[in-house]
Amino acid sequence: MDLAIAENNIKNGEIESIFNEDDSPPDLDFKKSKIIGTKGISMEEAIGKSRVLIEALPYIQSFKDKVVVVKFGGSAMVDKGTFQSVLQDMVFMKSIGMKPVIVHGGGPFISSEMEKRGKKPLFVNGYRVTDRETLEIAIDVLTNQIGKLIIDQINEMGAKGVCVWEGDDSPIKARKLVSKGDGGSEAEDLGYVGELTEIECDSFINLFEEDQIPIVSPIAKGVDGENYNVNADNVASFVAGALKAEKLVFISNTHGISTDPSNPESFTSTLHEDEVNKLIKSGVISGGMLPKANACISAMREGVKKAHIIDGHIPHSLLLEIFTDKGIGTQIIV
Repeated sequence: MDLAIAENNIKNGEIESIFNEDDSPPDLDFKKSKIIGTKGISMEEAIGKSRVLIEALPYIQSFKDKVVVVKFGGSAMVDKGTFQSVLQDMVFMKSIGMKPVIVHGGGPFISSEMEKRGKKPLFVNGYRVTDRETLEIAIDVLTNQIGKLIIDQINEMGAKGVCVWEGDDSPIKARKLVSKGDGGSEAEDLGYVGELTEIECDSFINLFEEDQIPIVSPIAKGVDGENYNVNADNVASFVAGALKAEKLVFISNTHGISTDPSNPESFTSTLHEDEVNKLIKSGVISGGMLPKANACISAMREGVKKAHIIDGHIPHSLLLEIFTDKGIGTQIIV
């Protein structure tokens, strides 16, 4: 699907229509493949495929039974190929014994639905001002529409996905976020925006034991009984830290972290936590990459082994990053 058409569908609130057209890339449509066994390919190509599997073998062995938290946002959902590629990679990881967790956003879809209902989205310091009606819209879009779509797609791929938001409750707990202004004074009331306080790990462990892939929407249950809209990057970091995940992966629209903004080719494959902090302090890491980098650092301080930022527009970027020697994004290590 053309990206401009997909973005137009978002503006019109047409979430499912993005994925319903029969225009999936050839490498995502196994039914149309003409290759059966080794027919249709040369012996060299067949041997090359076996080398890929052998290269992946030690990673497959070492990651068995390990938790991997993957976060992707609305930008990764506007393109059908990217969306399906990410989910196929998650199903692959599940099939070889890993324990993947999906954390998703959906900001563009929420804004579109708000505008359809005559509400103008408002942001303060990067947070969506969330009154009662906006909260209800967010819950509907994130859980009933996007969450359901992800589950349906995963089920069609032969795995089992389940939304952790059930009824009116969530294992993700939060309290009301009090925004601070200059000098530490209390700033504008953001409404039903929360900051995370706790993860009920047993809920995730039970889903793993039931052979299911947890799907996490960024909606939390407050200690006061209210529901809260929470930042999806923070949710991914918090969940990964609480579950002591082997890896936390952010699906982005760039190849990773750039060390020189003036050089578009300056992406680096590996950064130490201290190097990331220096890039943040110097302003090299900024904009949309900043919250992801901070989330990676926070998760690693809670026991996550490695964090990765990769480009979701590269087909099967998750598999390439995790199961090959070179990878294709930036990994952050302690």
